Formats: sequence, C-alpha cells, structure tokens
Amino acid sequence: MSTDTMQDALIEDSAAKLFSTQVDKDRRLRAEAGEWDAALWQQVTDSGFHLLLATEAAGGFGEGWTAAWPLLRGLGYWQVPLPLAETMVAAQLASLAGFALPDGPLTLIEQGEGNAFTVSGSGADATVTGTAHHVPWARHASAALVSLADGRLALLDLKAAGVTVQPHANHAGLPSDTLVLDRARLQAMAANPLPLARPAWTLGAAARSAMLVGALESALEQAVRYAGERVQFGKPLGKYQAIQQQLALMAGDVAAARVAALVAMADCPGGAQGSCAATHFSTAVAKVRTGEAATRGTSIAHQVHGAIGFTHEHALHFATRRLWAWRAEFGSDAVWAVELGRAAIAARSAGFWAGVTGKTL
Repeated sequence: MSTDTMQDALIEDSAAKLFSTQVDKDRRLRAEAGEWDAALWQQVTDSGFHLLLATEAAGGFGEGWTAAWPLLRGLGYWQVPLPLAETMVAAQLASLAGFALPDGPLTLIEQGEGNAFTVSGSGADATVTGTAHHVPWARHASAALVSLADGRLALLDLKAAGVTVQPHANHAGLPSDTLVLDRARLQAMAANPLPLARPAWTLGAAARSAMLVGALESALEQAVRYAGERVQFGKPLGKYQAIQQQLALMAGDVAAARVAALVAMADCPGGAQGSCAATHFSTAVAKVRTGEAATRGTSIAHQVHGAIGFTHEHALHFATRRLWAWRAEFGSDAVWAVELGRAAIAARSAGFWAGVTGKTL
C-alpha cells in the first residue's frame, strides 16, 4: 500500500470514527433549531479536518481533494450539522491567496449568482455594500471568503460593523442566511491565485457533489434495510419485484453519481494536482449527475418506506431533506446542465468530442 493510500485510509477511518459516534438525531435537531454545536466543531478542529486543503505555509496540510473525499462524503452520509465543507474550501482559497486564516468556521460567497454587491476603495480602505443571499452557516461563521466578479478574492469579517445577518434556513433546516452589507470593511484582498473562474462557486459545487453522494448512500441503505424488514402480505417488501426494480434503479444512480463526484475530486486543484483545466467541466458533470440522482433517489426511498418515511420520527428525512437542499446550492443540476449545453454549442461539431474527452468544455 502506497503512502498516499495509507494516508487516505487514515483520514477515512478518523472521519468515520468521529462522525459515526458523535453525530446523532439530537445533534441534528439542535442544529436545525439554530444552536451552534461548539463541542462537535472543537472535535473537528482538533482533528485538523478543516485545514486539510489549506497550504502548509498557512498552517494547513496541503492535501488534494481526493484526500478530502472521505470527509466531504461523510458529511452527507452521517448528516453532520457543521460548515466543514465551506471552511475547507474557504481555507484553501484564502491560503492560496496569501491571507492569514481566521479562527472559527468560514463560509463562501460568490459575487453574482444571485448576490448583488459592490466593492468600493482599495487596500485597507476597501468596503463592500449590498446583499448576499443563501450564504451557508453565515450566522455562525467568523468570516467569509468572497470571490469577486473582477477576478479577486477577499476576506470579509462577518462579526464586524456593517454586516447584518438575516437568518434563514434551507430545506434541511440548516442555516442559509442573507447578509446585508453596508460599507463592511474587507480584511484582505488579492488576485485569484487559480486559473479558475468563480472559484468559490465552482469548488463549493464540487464539495456539495461529494456530500450529495454521502446522503444518497445513506438514503439507499435505509431503503434497502427497511425493504428487508417490513413484511407486507406475508413477505418482506424486498421480495417484491417492483420494489427490487426501484431499488436497483436507485443503486445505479448512486453508483454513477459517486463516480462523477470522484472524478471531480481528482480534477479539483490541490496537493500534487495543480491544474484547473478540467475542474469546471468535471464539477459541472458531477453536480448534474448527483442532482439528478438526488431527485430520483429521494422519490424512490420515500416510496419504499411508505407513510413512515415522511414522519419526523423516522431518520430518513435527515438524508432526503439534505439532498433536496444541497442539489440546489452552488447551482442546481439544471443550472450546470445549461452551462455544459452552452459550452457544447460553442464548441460546435469540430470541438465537441475533443472537449468532452479532454474535459475542457
């Protein structure tokens, strides 16, 4: 076994031990009620998970996205109520830009994409005014990594003057807040260090794809287990061909989504993988594939469970509500499909196949 493989296995084992033992129904419900889980966050930071993608020069581990896969997938599989994915991506981008990493959880904002704000001034006098919508975990985050339309990255202190948080929740009941910014001062600003447009949006979508896979795997396992336990008309539901067919369709979707997300992880910049040439294409494919799988998979999982699956008491909803929320965040499958379609049209017949096989559309 290679050193990299052993290291990835250690990360996966550590994540599984932490999340499987510490994340339970009560923790998820408290998060949905607006409570910040400081104890669980401390365990995550003690493990160093939040700095996995950050550069070594900034105090991180400088790992690539394939090493982050077990963590990102685990956030979905165990429905972990923390902004770990956002913090990992924000820390990577901030460290690459040369920013000092703030303490505490971080979040991501992409200018445009429904967010309307302007930056005035420069250097230490730069301020931002406007509104940012659907900012994950903003009320609990200490700072936001802001990706600007002009190709710069900035760091925004969310606890400073000029920042007002209007609490909202996504379909999963988790924070998805609105920020009203009134000449809020930017802590730092630098050129985007990556040859990647909309880095917060794109890498956020890649992270969500991995999280969607984890939640899909959880929903599938629950559906298969319930089909084997629930007896109807004298035999388990799983013995009926119609149920077997639906579960097989869901399993196929989950497998395809997993492969697409893993390819995106391999094509995201970080660690020894410094190229961004395929990042946009692979992320788009992953977000489309995982989003479509989420739509079909949640339907099948709830159909298999019947009425019990729709109750608040059953655990299924923790996975399916996250699937509904995450498939829309950082661009829905429809949004990313439009981008792929436009790129294919622009490439025309001469460039289409080369763009698909080279992942450069």
